[in-house]
Amino acid sequence: MGTFEGWPVGIDARPIDKADAGAWAELLAAKEKVDQEGENYDADDLVEELSDPKLDAEKDTIGLWADGTMVGYGAVRWRANVIDVDRVGTEGTVHPEWRGRGLGAALLPWIIRRAGEVHAERHPEVDGEVNTGAISTNLGAHDLLTSHGFEECRYFFHMQRTFDAPVPEVTVPEGLKVVAYDPAYDRRLMDAHNEAFMDHWGSTPKDQETWKVWFTGSRAFRGDVCRLVVDGDKIVAYALGYEYVADTEATGIREIYIGQVGTLRSHRGRGLARLALAELLTESQRTGYQRASLGVDADNPTGALGLYERLGFTQVSKTISYRLPLN
Repeated sequence: MGTFEGWPVGIDARPIDKADAGAWAELLAAKEKVDQEGENYDADDLVEELSDPKLDAEKDTIGLWADGTMVGYGAVRWRANVIDVDRVGTEGTVHPEWRGRGLGAALLPWIIRRAGEVHAERHPEVDGEVNTGAISTNLGAHDLLTSHGFEECRYFFHMQRTFDAPVPEVTVPEGLKVVAYDPAYDRRLMDAHNEAFMDHWGSTPKDQETWKVWFTGSRAFRGDVCRLVVDGDKIVAYALGYEYVADTEATGIREIYIGQVGTLRSHRGRGLARLALAELLTESQRTGYQRASLGVDADNPTGALGLYERLGFTQVSKTISYRLPLN
């Protein structure tokens, strides 16, 4: 698949493979310098992403090349399970030095078209939409997306806290205990996560394959700092942490990213998410992390934003989620 139609003169468009991971990482590093989204990737991160069994790189990715340099890319990702709407996740960017030359205007229709094909292939029984996101300060992305019919639909805050201030002490309720992650808990943890996030926008039940790739099987997962609250043999709350080596290399700060925090509905209102998170923060500080970060839905139904603020997190940026209905 060496050629695609409709690209500006001098641009070669082809699927991304693992041999392209280094060039892809260089493109994302250039993007981060300008867009300041707080996300850094190395080649190994991207090889891992291309290893996702639910990503058909030949069909679902495209790299744009000029004189041997990757100057843009797009990717489309499907989900095994849907609840109400098939929200097809998409991503893409154009190298800052190549913006304003029509690459984004050519790339976005490819993404929309492929997302529509994925929806028709995987979940035609429900309504579908293309989902993508961009940091709120990226006005160029906003203009491009809205000009193609996308609308803002959700807002997410990226929050951070250092360990200069002490982590609040939290008491473990009688009858419960806090434990570190152990692989023996893995299936129960996935089930707890699926139950806890049933009422969260955009969340869908994770199957074991997805769970292993993106959650506890990720190279960034740090089970030693993760904390689970258990009631007998049942996980009722949890906080999971990840460390991205590329972020540390780019910032010089060792950061624990809190990817998931959840509590079963049956145990909400007892401060268990706060307990799991405080225990994770305490262990992270003890083991040498300098900062913690997380992302939160501004309209999270469980009041997570207030919880994080009370634990010392402050907002550093906002990401906008955009949607385009698929007919």
